[in-house]
Amino acid sequence: MDKTRASTARPALGRCAGRIGTLAALIAGLISGATAQAADRPAPAAPASQTAGLPAPAPGWEYQLSLYGWATSLVGDVGVRNLPTSSIDVPFSEVLNHLNGALMGSFFAQNGEWILLADVVFAKLSDARDLGTFGGSRLDAEVTQTIATGAIGRMLPTGRPDLDIAITGGVRYMSVKGALSFDPFALPADIAGSQREWWIDPTVGVFAHWELNQKWYVNAIADIGGFGVGSRLSSTGYLGVGYMWTDSFSTSLGYRYLYEDYVGERTGSGSFRYNTTMHGPTVAAAWRF
Repeated sequence: MDKTRASTARPALGRCAGRIGTLAALIAGLISGATAQAADRPAPAAPASQTAGLPAPAPGWEYQLSLYGWATSLVGDVGVRNLPTSSIDVPFSEVLNHLNGALMGSFFAQNGEWILLADVVFAKLSDARDLGTFGGSRLDAEVTQTIATGAIGRMLPTGRPDLDIAITGGVRYMSVKGALSFDPFALPADIAGSQREWWIDPTVGVFAHWELNQKWYVNAIADIGGFGVGSRLSSTGYLGVGYMWTDSFSTSLGYRYLYEDYVGERTGSGSFRYNTTMHGPTVAAAWRF
């Protein structure tokens, strides 16, 4: 789910809470046997006489908004109704020649051990190819996709303040419209058709963030879903390297893929077939608040 932190830096864990922490919070942690972890060292604590008996402060929510570009290759097969299945192969080196529109963004939120992820992708791609022994027939294909992913995650104990790993569970909404136009050789009329399908897949996955130092970081995310609920199989993955320019702004470069294998219910006019992989490099800019 170019999940939010899968395309950008995560908000520092407990950074603000650690810097305004009090001695009461430390005492409460020692009594309960808990170990507090933070991305930065805490500020000096206040005297015990000023804080005795006060509860530990809640970590609070931190947020991050990202906008990114994905040089999306599209490889696979698309079938609409009773028209023949069309093989599509649009490499990212030629994506601008085939891209009719795109909009991509993500959102990340964290409160202590809990994280929320959201990601939206809209892409419209087209391709055309000649068929037949002498290339006398022509098949034009256009695919419009809307992908919305949401997930909630829980951090796992790693014993390292520079490494975060979370297990996630969520859903992915897919809306795909396929349009095919077949111009057969030696026939006066085109054969055209279009079909739109949508489905929702449950997903399970993993999220990781590794701080190399105060400026550089690595993000990774992967999930798998579908399981016959919506699609037969759905999977996404991302790996990226980012740089913190300021405490609130970062950029990153990465690589992402998304695989979908879906076959709609067959009717008298045929079925919708969609077995594709979208993949390619990404570039992102993120703002935390």
